Amino acid sequence: MSSTVTINGVSIAYRFDGPENGRVVLLSNSLMSNYDMWDLTVPALSDRYRVLRYDTRGHGRSGVTPGPYSIDMLADDVSALLKALNIKAAHIAGLSMGGMIAQQMGARYPDQVLSLGLCDTASEMPPRQTWAERLAIAEKEGIPGLADGTIKRWFTAGFVERAPKEIEKVRKFILGTPVTGYIGCASAVRDMAQTTMLLKIKSPTLIMTGRYDPACTVDQSTVLHRIIEGSEMVVIEDAAHLSNIEQPQFFNQTLRNFLDRVDDQL
Repeated sequence: MSSTVTINGVSIAYRFDGPENGRVVLLSNSLMSNYDMWDLTVPALSDRYRVLRYDTRGHGRSGVTPGPYSIDMLADDVSALLKALNIKAAHIAGLSMGGMIAQQMGARYPDQVLSLGLCDTASEMPPRQTWAERLAIAEKEGIPGLADGTIKRWFTAGFVERAPKEIEKVRKFILGTPVTGYIGCASAVRDMAQTTMLLKIKSPTLIMTGRYDPACTVDQSTVLHRIIEGSEMVVIEDAAHLSNIEQPQFFNQTLRNFLDRVDDQL
């Protein structure tokens, strides 16, 4: 059941699953999605953990504010959301843009972070020209002009063929993204430069990425792994960008094993 809270001048939609006394795992969504992208992940966590999903500013059920946005601003939203919900600290996992926000949390709000799951993400997103083209399409054609290209980047061709129901669900949340919210968040991703900031991250960190992710590559994950002290990295075979949807069993097991190991020591 979705609830909302107003923080930093915007209404943020969120929902909880799992036991009220469980430690919180916060899940942060990718660009052009909403918290439904975690539907296959929640059941693997919610027997033990209090799973908190939310829609990033400008996405899904959350409010839209005028741009530009920055990844710093989106991380400030997460910090404020945790405070508003009286959560002192949480395990934080995010995919793509959600992982960029999680990096900021680990570096800037370490007291609120029990662990980090950085999934199919990066600390910088060149080249600017690619983003200029996508933003131009969004302004001219709206989100429908970006949907097909996005699905091709997010999944391997084999998955698109064999999982039409999942693809249809994903298409629905892509098309549900407001243009202003997309442009605000896409600009934040485009302008992000936080590689040196990774040196500040001291929380236990798991880095996961799809072998065939063209958006946030294995090389970009390797940068995160090399710079974040003590981090571990897992490559998910037969997956592209939304590895949690393409290979949910492996993704969920890897994340759960990591969370349990960290959580058992708290």
